[in-house]
Amino acid sequence: MNTQAAPNGRYTELGFEVEKISCAGCVGRAEKALAAVPGVVAARVNLATHRAEVTARPEAGLTDLQTALRRAGYPMRVHTLEFDVGNMSCGSCIARVEQALAMQPGVLRASANLTSGRVQADVLDPAASAELARALTSAGHPAQPVADTATPDPTERQAVEARALAQRFWLALVLTLPVFVVEMGGHLVPPFHHWLVQTIGQTPLWLGQFLLATAVLIGPGRGFYTAGLPALMRAAPDMNSLVAIGTLAAWGYSTVALFAPALLPESAQAVYFEAAAVIVTLILLGRWLEARARGRTGAAIARLVGLQPRHARKLVDGQETKVTLDNIAPGDTLRLRPGERLAADGTLLSDHALLDESMITGEPLPAAKDHSAKLVGGTVNAGDAFDMRVTVTGGQTVLSQIIRMVERAQGAKLPVQALVDKVTLYFVPTVMAVAALTVAVWLAFGAGLNLALVAGVSVLIIACPCAMGLATPTSVMVGTGRAAELGVLFRKGSALQTLERVRVVAFDKTGTLTEGRPSLSRIITTADMSQDTALALATALERDSDHPIALSLREAAETRKLDVPQTETIKSLTGLGLRGQVDGQSVLLGAARLMQAENIAIDRLAEAATDAAQQGETPFYLAVNGVAVALICVADRVRPGAAEMVASLHRKGLKVAMLSGDATATAQAVARALGIDHVMAEVMPKDKLTALQELRAAHGPVAFVGDGINDAPALAEADIGLAIGSGTDIAVEAADIVLASSQPRAVLGALDVSAQTMRNIRQNLFWAFAYNTALVPVAAGALYPATGLMLSPMLAAGAMALSSAFVLSNALRLRYIRIQGVT
Repeated sequence: MNTQAAPNGRYTELGFEVEKISCAGCVGRAEKALAAVPGVVAARVNLATHRAEVTARPEAGLTDLQTALRRAGYPMRVHTLEFDVGNMSCGSCIARVEQALAMQPGVLRASANLTSGRVQADVLDPAASAELARALTSAGHPAQPVADTATPDPTERQAVEARALAQRFWLALVLTLPVFVVEMGGHLVPPFHHWLVQTIGQTPLWLGQFLLATAVLIGPGRGFYTAGLPALMRAAPDMNSLVAIGTLAAWGYSTVALFAPALLPESAQAVYFEAAAVIVTLILLGRWLEARARGRTGAAIARLVGLQPRHARKLVDGQETKVTLDNIAPGDTLRLRPGERLAADGTLLSDHALLDESMITGEPLPAAKDHSAKLVGGTVNAGDAFDMRVTVTGGQTVLSQIIRMVERAQGAKLPVQALVDKVTLYFVPTVMAVAALTVAVWLAFGAGLNLALVAGVSVLIIACPCAMGLATPTSVMVGTGRAAELGVLFRKGSALQTLERVRVVAFDKTGTLTEGRPSLSRIITTADMSQDTALALATALERDSDHPIALSLREAAETRKLDVPQTETIKSLTGLGLRGQVDGQSVLLGAARLMQAENIAIDRLAEAATDAAQQGETPFYLAVNGVAVALICVADRVRPGAAEMVASLHRKGLKVAMLSGDATATAQAVARALGIDHVMAEVMPKDKLTALQELRAAHGPVAFVGDGINDAPALAEADIGLAIGSGTDIAVEAADIVLASSQPRAVLGALDVSAQTMRNIRQNLFWAFAYNTALVPVAAGALYPATGLMLSPMLAAGAMALSSAFVLSNALRLRYIRIQGVT
């Protein structure tokens, strides 16, 4: 279960699984039941994942939500965890242990046993065992989960469900085939029918069909009735109710014709046992295929979970010990051999390391790390062995947060789904009314009871709204999962739809379009000074500074392998630059105003300084003994691929804007190099909000891409905020989408995923609604008067199963989304 405080501190976000959700009607009723609980602000249920997401005030407790769902017929999925607990010696210990667990998010009940030294907890999230064990330990009762606490594969439940449905389908098929062959074979090949009747007899044949069809209904088809009939009794029919009524109608009519034929007119004495059996078999086939496909829709989460290793090599007194993840804590030292995955987040203790971070950033090339660099759990050691110190474990690691982020996005409900939910909520009762009306109309026009029954049952079966309910959530699941593999993390699933409507993409300059750190771009000297000497003197003044410019100079000096002289004295001139004595010389390094304050002529370098500024560089004058001898120019370099990314945005018909606090000349230079449409320079953080509002008013919805703390307000103000994953936590929290890769093409990835997913959803919705709209009248017999064609219940069941299979197959195509190449 996911639980977190909302930004205003008054609401809590709750996430849990719901059972017995089988159609869009179920979704609507479950949401209605949750929304009726006092304190619930919003409730969303996802058909594909069977997960509910609830926004509630503190007074809405889990037990209230559980009760509401149970009464509606859709209980919460509850898991029981068991722990070995130490330091339990009396009744008060039991109370403390139970209280410690009960206070944790997602715990419904806790029961401790003094004799066995164990405690059981009913929870909504089985992956929370490690966190609960830590909570007990913190309360003074060391605890260890009895079962393996590794994060479960989210596709495991779907796999179990698929296997169970497969068994039910094959059993139903074996029982149904003789019924189908006898009845339909007799219709298709009259001599075969006559031979059967003469050899076996009509009544024995019907009796055999009755026994086999009944076995199908009470055996593999039992679930339709145990779920559908109670829902019908609660006046909340669902898809199971439609199947139950349709098959029971066919079976019941046939049973009367077999055992009490006198109750029916002679012309209506016919059996439809094969229809009831085939309907159950085909719908089981459809659900089996759906379960298999739903398992594949969650493949992205499964792959993310699979990135978590089961064990790690822990260094204890210099000796390697293989331990489970539960035995790793912050401060521990781990050793990573080549090819091994990091078990937790941490920092590098060795001098160098090479890591494959493609699972986080989508970048194929390994990233080089230096001593003390941050390391992310789940990434792979692509170089030599190294040691690391653990800083974060369990649910707080970057990988765990990514998994939760993707789960929340996959469980989100897009605005387009609201209309679908409204339709499907009333769809099943409407279908039942249409079926009843169909039977009444046929009877009123003098058709036989059997023909009216066939039409009514066909309407019930073909109108099951499975495809409608699956159309949106399956596409969202697959689309957001694929996006995560591409390094695009949707924090809010609704951002998929909003991003598609964006007409302007605005970028913060520093750290987004540029690398975010200055580097030496060029050195311009007079005849009195060489470039290497000028750089050495400038670096000597910046030797002890942590300023980014100082770091860039030292890096350049190291690259050139310069011998940097010692500085005798250094004085910082606030707002101007630095003064120092180097090798007996008076050295100044700073802006033009420092030279002017010291009455140093800069005429020989002024033109070069102006040119540097126009190129987006920042020039600093170097003066030795009162003479300006060089310009040290630094620049925040444009990220590789940024210009191609802007060109691709233009090809998509989007406007591109840049917001920057830098000087106008510098910002304009970057904009020219990248081909940006709108430039707003020298803007303070608060001014970015006004700038975004102006862009929105002029062009339409705006997306903003940023990475710094000062970008957080703009990320929140934009219609869609995209945060560079390498940026600050505050920026990430304010964004709707996190770009794990700092490469500009990640923005294109987000736009492509949004566009292709929404196109996929519209395709699904069109075919789902078109299918129901077109075939319900056919099933009701609209074509019969003109053509004599009547859609049999068996064909209706097959068509219904195929419609769901089509929607799921179409959604699964999103697994192969590729980011459009930039040229």
